[in-house]
Amino acid sequence: MGTLEGKVAIVSGSGRGIGRAIALKLASEGAAVVISDIDDAPAQEVVSEISAAGGKAAACVGDVTEPDFGQRFVNTAIETFGSLDIVVNNAGYTWDSVIQKMSDEQFQAMIDIHTVAPFRILRAASEYFRAQAKKEAEEGTEVFRKVVNISSVSGTRGNPGQVNYSAAKKAVIGITETLAKEWGRYKVNVNCVAYGMIATRLTQAVEGDKPEVKVGDRDVKVGIPAKQVEAAKAMIPMGRPGTPEEAAGAVYLFCLQEGNYVTGQTIVCGGGRE
Repeated sequence: MGTLEGKVAIVSGSGRGIGRAIALKLASEGAAVVISDIDDAPAQEVVSEISAAGGKAAACVGDVTEPDFGQRFVNTAIETFGSLDIVVNNAGYTWDSVIQKMSDEQFQAMIDIHTVAPFRILRAASEYFRAQAKKEAEEGTEVFRKVVNISSVSGTRGNPGQVNYSAAKKAVIGITETLAKEWGRYKVNVNCVAYGMIATRLTQAVEGDKPEVKVGDRDVKVGIPAKQVEAAKAMIPMGRPGTPEEAAGAVYLFCLQEGNYVTGQTIVCGGGRE
């Protein structure tokens, strides 16, 4: 049996990149997983991959910044698999610029996806968590549930060109620390992983113009100039970016029952870079 056998997880932004790796890791350990992506095709691909490996998965497609998404996401887990044990707030992207060139829309977009969306998902989960905790207390049983929020070293230390992203990711840490205090009595562990440089399409080395990806109705440039990538690698004690699978491993650690007395914490998954 896997370490998460019988658990049900929701992972936002899990059709691609780090989120996909997190979903596959949790599923490989026995959890049923609800996959979310703004696009249907990548979400269904991950569902098919998990199912083909003998796991359980369902999709909840849509924009996490839509006001009703959080409730739909939570409901999908409960209605499809009968419970909700693990919440991973991972969805997001970067939209960089120095402050004098940054628009209000650009700043707000990062707040919406990295801070407001996780808040709505967790608010939607709160009623279920509270009701289950009350029921289990009356029955004399003890069940711990897990929340893992995703931040960044840009949120812990700041990063030039990312005042919007850094502000949003710092707020995630505040959400984590507050809910750890609010939800301790419900036996919900709320922790955070702050990523350093992880090898995804958002951090790919590029020469010349950055490629664009579609995020809803926006075309967003992704990637990092090759010279900056090499400079960033030189600052990492392990000498390289992390893989999505290594990033997923940090989240998995917070989902284990061995961590039932660990809450309100932020760990940096960055190869030794603070």
